[in-house]
Amino acid sequence: MVGGEAAAAVEELVSGVRQATDFAEQFRSYSESEKQWKARMEFILRHLPDYRDPPDGGGRLDQLLSLSMVWANHLFLGCSYNKDLLDKVMEMADGIEVEDLPQFTTRSELMKKHQC
Repeated sequence: MVGGEAAAAVEELVSGVRQATDFAEQFRSYSESEKQWKARMEFILRHLPDYRDPPDGGGRLDQLLSLSMVWANHLFLGCSYNKDLLDKVMEMADGIEVEDLPQFTTRSELMKKHQC
């Protein structure tokens, strides 16, 4: 690619990213902070091609949105889920970097601390 072709390719790429971001924006929860939404949107956009709904319906997009909420709830709110489900979402989120995450103490950790 030379000159104009490279610029056109870049513009097409930027346009595609903008469209994907605009599409994902409809799934933002009113209670999500900017930091939470940016992380969850990255999760959604990363896996969107694999979870597009087939023409006959099928709910693949709903499944992706649910997985993104499980991941965000675990990360930002300390919610716990089934080990297999957590393993799956943590693997899907591998490489997504989120700074300044809250630290949570589980009930069992609190109980151990008070027994000593």
